[in-house]
Amino acid sequence: MADRCLGGGGTALRVGFYGVRGSCPCSGEQYVRYGGNTSCVSVEVGGEAPIVLDLGTGLRPLGHELEERFGLDAPIQLTAFLTHLHWDHIIGLPFCRPLLRLGGTMEVYGPPQGDTPLCEVIDRVVVPPFFPVQVKELHGSITFSEVADDVVAVGSAKVTVRRVPHVGTTLGFRIEANGNSVAYVSDHQAPNDLTTVSSAVLELCDGADLVIHDAQYTDAEFAEKATWGHSTVAYAVRVAAESGARHLVLYHHDPLHGDTEMDRLVDEACSAAGASRLDAVTAAAEGLSLELAPH
Repeated sequence: MADRCLGGGGTALRVGFYGVRGSCPCSGEQYVRYGGNTSCVSVEVGGEAPIVLDLGTGLRPLGHELEERFGLDAPIQLTAFLTHLHWDHIIGLPFCRPLLRLGGTMEVYGPPQGDTPLCEVIDRVVVPPFFPVQVKELHGSITFSEVADDVVAVGSAKVTVRRVPHVGTTLGFRIEANGNSVAYVSDHQAPNDLTTVSSAVLELCDGADLVIHDAQYTDAEFAEKATWGHSTVAYAVRVAAESGARHLVLYHHDPLHGDTEMDRLVDEACSAAGASRLDAVTAAAEGLSLELAPH
């Protein structure tokens, strides 16, 4: 992973990008630089176990990296926060190799699903004939807890959970540790006027050092898909600027947006209204690693 350090020394909060695509995984020469795996981000505080944000196909390379780092025999323990249950955010779960052997564990916090427990809803998706095994048949231990508007302590980090606008119950997260803050709003239904921002999203992003935000559509694409649950590049800039964030990372890239189009969208974002109020605007890419030094 290519590291970029923001700030001074000390125990850093490290953010690693393993899946940055929305809707479905994609491959081909046009996806070489930004990548084609779906949503999965790792947040690490010092030497503590990673906090995983979403379980898309990016979870597979994350699992491989953890095995290389800690060894094949090490019992790897993970805590994951799941925004929602659309396929692109859960499809990597049965492909995470540390969970395919005894000793591996993952505690998953995800959105409530009405009267049906979260674990049962997952079992309805990861089940034959759609998939050869169920989650409970994996050798590792995976547990599910429902959260909505909560605060969860994970090691030395505090994770604030809020419901955000999307299609179905969807969560956004804010992780704080060592004076740093990272907001993760992977899927966010922008309003039709593309101006107002929900109070929950503003709370999550308020003064954040890093905001990872849905930027799936161009303005023209949003006009055709205004109710499909996502934001435009310009709206992502608006959210970050209005909340007083420092660094915006465009995320959940549309499968139609190859490397050349992504370069253009980054340039567009950097010239969008409000971008001058941010320290930086970049696009998430597989292999990107950002380190936030303690304040």
